[in-house]
Amino acid sequence: MKRSTARILTTHTGSLPRPSDLVDMLRKLDAREPLDDAAFNQRVRSAVAETVDRQRKAGIDVLNDGEEGKVGYSTYIKDRCAGFEGESRSTMVQAEGKDFPDWAEARARPTMTRPACNGPIAWKDFDAVKRDIDNLAAAAKASGAEEVFMSSASPGVIAAFLTNEYYPSEDAYLDAIADVMQDEYRAIVDAGFILQLDCPDLAMTRHNRHADKTLPEFRKIVERNIEVLNQATKDIAPDRIRVHLCWGNYEGPHQLDVELKDIIDLVLKARAEGISFEGANPRHENEWRVFRDLKLPEDKVLIPGVIDSTTNFIEHPQVVADRIERYASVVGKERVIAGTDCGFGTFAGGRTVFPDIAWAKLATLSQGAALATKELQ
Repeated sequence: MKRSTARILTTHTGSLPRPSDLVDMLRKLDAREPLDDAAFNQRVRSAVAETVDRQRKAGIDVLNDGEEGKVGYSTYIKDRCAGFEGESRSTMVQAEGKDFPDWAEARARPTMTRPACNGPIAWKDFDAVKRDIDNLAAAAKASGAEEVFMSSASPGVIAAFLTNEYYPSEDAYLDAIADVMQDEYRAIVDAGFILQLDCPDLAMTRHNRHADKTLPEFRKIVERNIEVLNQATKDIAPDRIRVHLCWGNYEGPHQLDVELKDIIDLVLKARAEGISFEGANPRHENEWRVFRDLKLPEDKVLIPGVIDSTTNFIEHPQVVADRIERYASVVGKERVIAGTDCGFGTFAGGRTVFPDIAWAKLATLSQGAALATKELQ
């Protein structure tokens, strides 16, 4: 990963707004309805070129493909791998809703399909991964981008969203996912990109999958998921990897979120130089203090969210700069890359922040980073 002593670099979490016509295609793909593959692939390629260009114009330094061709960050492998033909269902529990039932009822909405794993997992369309890589490589070259990342689902988040009904244990299921996904991880890095591993399983699942467990019991789950992640990336240099923590990319109470201080020691064991996490929303903005009280290992770089991804407020550049400067004051400005709390298009068709506002927020991210650079000199 690129570090800079001259200025604060900017990036984001991964998913960005998709064109409405592409969303329609992705919905058909998700529902396994007839779809013109050639037209779909061509539209994804043009959408990637468009989103890379818009990131450059917004001033983003470390950019990606916006996940334009993926139905959802955590479930896309169901369309690329065999073994996911089970009934669509969710194991999510609405623990927050017990305290706030009116909110839970208002939030209820259709979700993307989440078929259970009912057979051995194996690639059936690895060419889809290659197309993602080729699309991003072409767009990045045309834009002149210097550093590029590509998102990929962690074994733990896949297991959380696509329920196991085939493997004899959760451990066996995680190992099987890792054995397959390591091919994608390796291909991304071999293409010259930074690999971002999306890991909501390390935080979000505390309240929406494991609310009945004690903190020590949840920490064991986190430790196991990181162990599997490290095994799947054992042949990749840590400076080519970043992980993203997430407590759930939605506007809600979040009163049951596990605190960063209670899992950070485990997260730092991941074979990743970059640690991306929420740092702008009202529940987690205070957690810059974790790094004041904890000595960050020299081989780690922080990518705190300094832009909230669940509100249509456009942050003032000074607010962004202030957030950046808090982290820089405790770990050094060369080890801070300014990011977003999460994505702006987590699932195709799902929208909290309007697209034009999302792009305006990315622009103010760059403005705030420039202001922080000036103020930290």
